[in-house]
Amino acid sequence: MALTGIQIFKLLPKTNCKECGVPTCLAFAMNLASGKAELDNCPYVSDEAREKLAEASAPPIRPVKLGKGVRETTAGGETVMYRHEKTFYNPTVLAATVSSSMGEADLAARLTAWNALQYERVGLNLRPELIAVKDSDGNAEAFAKTAKLIAETSEFNLILMSDSADVIKAGVEAVGFKRPLIYGATESTIDAFGEIAKAAELPIAVKADSVEALIPLTDKLTAMGVKDIVIDAGSRDLKGSFADQVSIRRAALKGGNRSLGFPTITFPCEMAGNPDMEALIAGMFVAKYGGIVVLSEFNTETLFPLLLERLNIFTDPQRPMTVTEGIYEIGNPDENSPVMVTTNFALTYFIVSGEAEGSRVPCWLLIKEAEGLSVLTAWAAGKFSGDDVGVFVKKSGIADKIKHNELIIPGYAAAIAGDVEEELPDWSITVGPREAAHLPAFLKAKIGAA
Repeated sequence: MALTGIQIFKLLPKTNCKECGVPTCLAFAMNLASGKAELDNCPYVSDEAREKLAEASAPPIRPVKLGKGVRETTAGGETVMYRHEKTFYNPTVLAATVSSSMGEADLAARLTAWNALQYERVGLNLRPELIAVKDSDGNAEAFAKTAKLIAETSEFNLILMSDSADVIKAGVEAVGFKRPLIYGATESTIDAFGEIAKAAELPIAVKADSVEALIPLTDKLTAMGVKDIVIDAGSRDLKGSFADQVSIRRAALKGGNRSLGFPTITFPCEMAGNPDMEALIAGMFVAKYGGIVVLSEFNTETLFPLLLERLNIFTDPQRPMTVTEGIYEIGNPDENSPVMVTTNFALTYFIVSGEAEGSRVPCWLLIKEAEGLSVLTAWAAGKFSGDDVGVFVKKSGIADKIKHNELIIPGYAAAIAGDVEEELPDWSITVGPREAAHLPAFLKAKIGAA
């Protein structure tokens, strides 16, 4: 049972040191009780108090680690219903299915294609994480062989899906080292599946016919000592499944129902008759509130939009994505290459650098700290003023790398040209295009004119 703010306060050191970010220990205790603070923010809490406060400081939806290796991920751990309240932490995990009866050659070809589905976006590598091995005929040997091939020849982690405890056990023996998710224990198999999960220390998914029917299953697993649980309310129609996701999230976050405080697993692959509808349903679950979304397969036209949606939803809305201030080389610039400057907003950097690379004109790109704001917003907020840009150019060290003194500023910041010239009297300030799409033609024209 969660502790109240006063109960938490009694366990704190009561130093009022302010190092946690709030004025008093009482204020910190109230924030901790309401999920607005983390226990690690207090540097002086004792080990004994930390143990007692573990329940109060734990997220209302338990974080569950899935897999091992480069695609290891975590589902759950969320603390708010809506993204604008704080942020969503652990992105929805994307999975695709394969049958345990699939031929080895076909499976190898599919793994090769799926491993290649990785996309670079604003400096991040976007890719799916899981493959769900679906038991097709109760053949434990074939199931284990398929799972092992995936585990040993790809980066993917696994979901082991079967109604048979014997099949699941064979799969766990083959790929337990990858920390697979066991799916899915029901009322009739909960004991056998739970023992397998407990013995191998693996996460387990439970399936019921309703949200209410999940509660005795999760309670039973918790009593057995199994804590890493994923839940499936069983609905496969669009309206019912959406309602279940919202109901579970609300019960855990607003109602404090620990029996439902676990990430969910959803199956668009079982809810649609064509790839387009499956992608739409998957997109719904990425937004509300699937912990794991299982697709029929991975392909670029479906996967890429889902990964972008996931990136947008699980990016902290209160903290702009940024790149580090400094000098960036585009191509292989030399002492005569053009020099451009812009802000450290990640999207601005990657759009500008991408267009510059596309021009095939080697150049220097100076990135100035502007609190993650775009050029126009930063200029309006006084974070990209002429004086500041001039000082930054002086301190950046770019003068040691070039023989010319020409600086190209963004078109949207044309108003700062005069102030930059005053700060850099020996430099020639050129106003570049407003839109990055016009940058290649602009750079080619400058090289041609030179």
